[in-house]
Amino acid sequence: MAVHDTIGDFLTTIRNASLAHKETCTTQHSKMRSAIAAILKSEGYIKDFSEGQNEKGFKTLTLTLKFAGKTPAITGIQRHSTPGRRLYYGSKEIPRVLEGLGVAILTTSKGVMRARDAREQGVGGEFVCKVW
Repeated sequence: MAVHDTIGDFLTTIRNASLAHKETCTTQHSKMRSAIAAILKSEGYIKDFSEGQNEKGFKTLTLTLKFAGKTPAITGIQRHSTPGRRLYYGSKEIPRVLEGLGVAILTTSKGVMRARDAREQGVGGEFVCKVW
């Protein structure tokens, strides 16, 4: 049985589109991907995201990437917890990304949120990815 890392594929799509200086990138829709895109938008890493449908009727998620001149706003995006190695942290153990200059995204019992918000609310969870 093959294991597919859909979040890893999503992050790779964003990374590749950003490095290729594409204005938009489109992926399959999921609640987790939509929540990650909302965090990226609120932190200023992407301009916008929208949900739609492709020609076969499947839901899609389109992200509009952000650039400063020719430099992408997303310098790096990396999957931290993988299907073969899940990494969970308590609220006081959540690592910082570039000493607070980047954003860590976690899945918690209260939903998908930034590490900063998880620390404030005192909840831990699975460390999904980090963005800088």
